[in-house]
Amino acid sequence: SKPGKLEKDRNATITPSSDAKPKQLNKCNQLELKGLESIAPLVRSVEETPEPIATEVCGTIPTWIRGSLLRNGPGKFEFGNQHYNHWFDGMAMLHQFKIEDGKVTYRSRFLQSDAYKKNSERDRIMVSEFGTVAMPDPCKNFFLRFLSRFEMIEATDNASVSFVKYKGDCFVSTETNYMYRVDPESLETQNKVDWTKFIAVNMATAHPHTEPDGTTYNMGNSYGRKGALYNIIKVPPMKNNPEETLEGAKVLCSIVPADKARPSYYHSFAMSENYVVFIEQPIKMDLLKIVTAKLRGKGISEGVYWDPKQDTVFHLVDKHTGQTSSVKFHTKALSVFHQINAFEEDGFLMLDMCCSDNGEAINNYLIQNLRKSGEALDQVYNTMYRAFPRRFVLPLNVTNNTPTGVNLNTRPASSATSFKTAIDKVVCQFEDLHGEDLYEYGGLEFPQINYSKFNTRPYRYFYGCGFRHLVGDSLLKIDLEGKKVKVWYQKGLFPSEPVFVPSPEAVEEDDGVILSVVVTPTEDKSTFLLVLDAKTLEELGRAEVPVNIPYGFHGTFNPTA
Repeated sequence: SKPGKLEKDRNATITPSSDAKPKQLNKCNQLELKGLESIAPLVRSVEETPEPIATEVCGTIPTWIRGSLLRNGPGKFEFGNQHYNHWFDGMAMLHQFKIEDGKVTYRSRFLQSDAYKKNSERDRIMVSEFGTVAMPDPCKNFFLRFLSRFEMIEATDNASVSFVKYKGDCFVSTETNYMYRVDPESLETQNKVDWTKFIAVNMATAHPHTEPDGTTYNMGNSYGRKGALYNIIKVPPMKNNPEETLEGAKVLCSIVPADKARPSYYHSFAMSENYVVFIEQPIKMDLLKIVTAKLRGKGISEGVYWDPKQDTVFHLVDKHTGQTSSVKFHTKALSVFHQINAFEEDGFLMLDMCCSDNGEAINNYLIQNLRKSGEALDQVYNTMYRAFPRRFVLPLNVTNNTPTGVNLNTRPASSATSFKTAIDKVVCQFEDLHGEDLYEYGGLEFPQINYSKFNTRPYRYFYGCGFRHLVGDSLLKIDLEGKKVKVWYQKGLFPSEPVFVPSPEAVEEDDGVILSVVVTPTEDKSTFLLVLDAKTLEELGRAEVPVNIPYGFHGTFNPTA
């Protein structure tokens, strides 16, 4: 195939050479950068492409890859003259890169959620989102507008975060009680699913964990007269009839928050072979502020805040019995969006996560910040904390006879510590899962592993995006043996979350490819699907798409049956 318009950069990998030169690491190990390029075009509304279109392949896409990379994220940021405030608020746009015989087609559709349809019909924002409150309809009289402020903010069904599977079916999800079943072939919206119709939870995360047999675990809060509860959810793997969605789901156990009026926000959780691990972090949700948000004309985001005086607490739940361990594992205040992996070995549970020492990032991703340029953009970046991969080692056999004041982590190669300080309290300190060179790439987020073979098991490799900008600007692979990093980087290109696809005859953990959708703010209609050798991070090929795609959130590979 002939060279594409970005072919000249094709092998410019490994070493960053940006105009935004690293200035210094500040006291928080943050990379200080100047001269960041504007990424405003990456958070602009685009048109959908409902019918598949051909792409132009440069290099080679292995013919054994058969299936679709499905991606989710915001694709529309305004209706009429009203615009959303927060990146998370944009209307869900579903993307499909279908790969077959070394060729790729692309299509996209807006999720036909009730929020999208109501907003489209009136050409104004009718449904409140995380950072945007829908203002009273000006067509109503004053009294009705006044009364509407006293209504509770209804949970949005704008499922813009990820693609997930339950009982073999494909759903798109956000962090409310609503999901949508979608057709992974056509991207057509099918039926709306409400968690509250099946179990007593008011929401569920967009990051469930799945066992090899299809059993799925998730988490969701419930709110009642006695305050909030965190709930571990278990969904069976099989359907009794084709129409089923969440039938048979049950609450495995409930955990009482440290402060029932201010439960912790969580985006995901961890799972090992025998345990679900809930991370209660000091990103707090002020329930009074949230329920009165509409009355005050504020978004729900106004009720989410960071409290660095609070510990982060790890709760262990036995997956088989639903029992919560009486021993709580504490560490300093940190924030977590995504776990890498968790596994048990020699009486310890290794918990690997991307952690930041500050939890204010969620409120920094305002669209106005993402659209800044020049010194204003540099300032936003340089005042945000980066996320780094870290390991906590949790001893599983803590009893009344376990001594205090002794490091319980006896693993010889690990610098993490765990000290029992009271009958049911262990204080943990992490070890870094990276070398000094990761600071140069701005830390790591959107972590991915060879999930089907190594989730809940000892593993060696993980992948992610480096963040020398507000969104990912490089692809990273970390080898836990030696904590070495491999990098794919090309100036001016912004890759999405890497998705690992194992090769059919895979023997080693990293036999396979990495798929990532790469966008650029400097050239129109120059998006491409990137295919890297997962061992070397060298480019195998790319499929150039002649449409604009915004920077999105999460995706998954759906193999052809």
